[in-house]
Formats: sequence, C-alpha cells, structure tokens
Amino acid sequence: MRRVGILGGMGPDATVLLMQKVIAARPAVDDADHIPLIVHQNPQVPSRIKALIEGTGEDPGPVLAAMARDLERAGAEALAMPCNTAHAYAPDVKAATGLPFLDMIEATAADLSAKGARRVGMLASPAVRIAGVFGPTFAAKGLEPVWSDDEDALLAVIRAVKAGRKGAAETAGLERLARGFIDGQDCDHLAVACTELSILMPGLPADLPLIDTLDCLVTRVVEFAVN
Repeated sequence: MRRVGILGGMGPDATVLLMQKVIAARPAVDDADHIPLIVHQNPQVPSRIKALIEGTGEDPGPVLAAMARDLERAGAEALAMPCNTAHAYAPDVKAATGLPFLDMIEATAADLSAKGARRVGMLASPAVRIAGVFGPTFAAKGLEPVWSDDEDALLAVIRAVKAGRKGAAETAGLERLARGFIDGQDCDHLAVACTELSILMPGLPADLPLIDTLDCLVTRVVEFAVN
C-alpha cells in the first residue's frame, strides 16, 4: 500500500480522529492490512484564526510548506491535511513538493453533489468564509454555501473544543446552530467543515442531513493508499 503523509496538529485531536477513522475504514485481520500513515503532528503551525480573522498572526503558509517537504523526505507518496481552514494555504502545500494533494474541499464538494445537495449550511470557522476556502470548488459543482447567522457562537464552540471541552454543552450548542440552518436558512444539507466540530459529531442526532469533511478526506486517503 502507498504511504500518505498527514499535515497534522490543527488541532491535535482532529489529527488523531483522522487516524482512528482511517483505521476503522479499512477491513483488517492483521496489523499489515492497515493504511501506512506518516504523521507530522505540529500544533505550532501559526494560528489560522489569527491570520485570517484577526489579521495579526504569522502566515501559516511557509510552515505548512516546510511540513510537506518533511513528509516527502520521510517517504510520503501523497499529502492530506485534516484542517478545513488550512486549505486556504493549500497552494503553498501543493507548490512545496511534487506529491499528489488529497484535497478535502474537493472531496466534500464531490460527495455533496452526489447526494443532490444545493444549499449547504456550513458548520465552519468564520475564517473559512473569509478566506473563500469552499467558494470556487462549490460553485463548480452548483453548490451554494450558506453561512451561520451566529458566527460568534459557532467560533465559541470551536474554541471550546480546542481547549478540551467536548461535552454535552458543546454538542448542544452545535446542534442548535445546525438546526438553525435547516429551520431558518432553508438548507437541504449541512457540512461539518471544521475538524474540531468533527469531534462532536457522534453526539448529534441522526435526523440532521450532515456530511463531515473529515469523512470525505478519510475516503480519499484509503482510496489512494489501496489503489
């Protein structure tokens, strides 16, 4: 199987969750049946929120490019990055090596389109909207991203998870925001487009029409590794 390099640490729990999902996605009877991953767990990547929302932070692009080169030297044969906001710097990652980049944004757009989605409520950091991370890719698939009318509350949930608070209060806050897209903004699908929020997914009700960008990326990682 081919080795996939993971640009991780954004945040650390989300990277571990990706690894767990990759393990769960692969039928195995022995260790050797699993996907080989090379993980660069770097929580010191400059804050995407400070760079994109506050306009005061260091540019994460050069750090991400250096991580990509590290992974290539370590033997990675493709790259994946389990952070939606960091895809604003995907051009830096792609330019740093000649390796294929398994793009989480493109994977999500393709999967939403296959489900017949049109108006997609974005459970995402405001930085994703500000950077236009999903805009062109969604437009190419006829998808309209719809942004929360309470971005402060959404960002508060994301920051709570980053601080280690992942309980009932945070899950309830995320559910309230999710239902607001359906009941108040006429969305037909929802995208969990922040990997911190992916951590809360198991606590959300099954009736919500959710797609998790992390799951979309996991599928592409497994497909690349085994095909």
